[in-house]
Amino acid sequence: MSYKSKDRQTGNLFSELLPFGGKLNTENRWIKLHGMIPWMDLETIYRKYFSSVGRPGKDSQLINGILIVKHLLVLSDEAAVDFFMESPYVQYFCGYDQFVTGKEIEPSTLARMRKRLGVEYFKKFEDEILEMLKSRKIIKSKELMVDATVCPANIAFPTDTGLIENVRTWVVETIKRVRTAGKMKEKVRTYCRKAHACFLKFQKKRKKTRKEIRKAKKQLLQFAGRNIRQLKRLLRKRHGIPAVTVEQIKSRLRVATEIYDQQMTMLRDNVQTIEDRIVSFHRSHIRPMVRGKAGKDVEFGPKTSISVVDGYAFLDKFSTDAYNEGVVLDESIVLHNERFGRNPEVVITDKLYGNRKNRERMAKDGIRASLIPLGRKSEMSKEHEAWVKKKQRKRNAIEGKIGTVKQYYGLERLRFKDEELNIRLGLLAMNLNTALARI
Repeated sequence: MSYKSKDRQTGNLFSELLPFGGKLNTENRWIKLHGMIPWMDLETIYRKYFSSVGRPGKDSQLINGILIVKHLLVLSDEAAVDFFMESPYVQYFCGYDQFVTGKEIEPSTLARMRKRLGVEYFKKFEDEILEMLKSRKIIKSKELMVDATVCPANIAFPTDTGLIENVRTWVVETIKRVRTAGKMKEKVRTYCRKAHACFLKFQKKRKKTRKEIRKAKKQLLQFAGRNIRQLKRLLRKRHGIPAVTVEQIKSRLRVATEIYDQQMTMLRDNVQTIEDRIVSFHRSHIRPMVRGKAGKDVEFGPKTSISVVDGYAFLDKFSTDAYNEGVVLDESIVLHNERFGRNPEVVITDKLYGNRKNRERMAKDGIRASLIPLGRKSEMSKEHEAWVKKKQRKRNAIEGKIGTVKQYYGLERLRFKDEELNIRLGLLAMNLNTALARI
């Protein structure tokens, strides 16, 4: 796929919609936002993801613009494209000077472009927006606030029986596909109806005892194990099945086998958890995160460290595995230095970050920390105590930012399979809205 720059020289905007000298309202948020984003710089980065030959790719401003609209308004791909087609202001924001009514872009194109561009492109997008904020002097870098949170992935609440049933269902369907694709006459007895009836009988029970849960798990594992062995035997025969298809099936089958092995180990050892436990067949990289918060003892999604600087939020660390946020403060300070060319004067965190290593690191660089000194309380002056309390009250801002980006920018339920990309675009949308309110 190649890329060709669009002609940006325009005449009267939307003249066919606004006769008699009418014009678009310059106070509209999309027109204001259009003037904030460095479109040409983004296009220079964007075109590097295309070759010099092939079918022309979609315009940089169109793709970036619709993605911003999508995350600012928390829309699906389909709804974002529909909104683009309905609003001249959004079309102007996406680089159009004439109102278009034909289908300019398919929703599936957004998914393909996200996959083509990847996380690295949107990191550069963040850098360009940060440079814009610094050049307009609407961000101050004196104070750094750091906190961690879990962003729940879009998966069903995991149960052992439900997970085993998902694996068994996929394996049975794949057995049927392989037999059809390979034109195999050999019959395979999967006992799918009997297994599903067993699962439904268990699910319909309002209250389930430990004995009933264990019995259902054992029965479902026996069905799933049988089906996995049947699928492996069919794949060894192949019978004209395309090699690409076989490799794709084998990749999913490895995950199914690992889930089966984990569940069988838990059943045999009579334990409730296991190391590196898989909780979703379709998103096998998701791990349970024990948080211990009211109503959310365990969350299922990636853990992130977020820093807030003058009301703007940035992603410092992304991990699908649990980690102690108290030991990654150094990473946040290094990233702050890379973003702004200097260390923060003040770091505001909760007491979890107050380990001796972090204190020594900040003292060495002359960074003032909003932490209660170690040792007796009497050693802290009244003035410093008042300052720490003031900064700790200010720390509520990062809790508010995390709550806002989850509730209003789609991070309460990560719908992309690439969760890091979902988080970065949500934070980017919130930062653009913050900048728009300040200009």
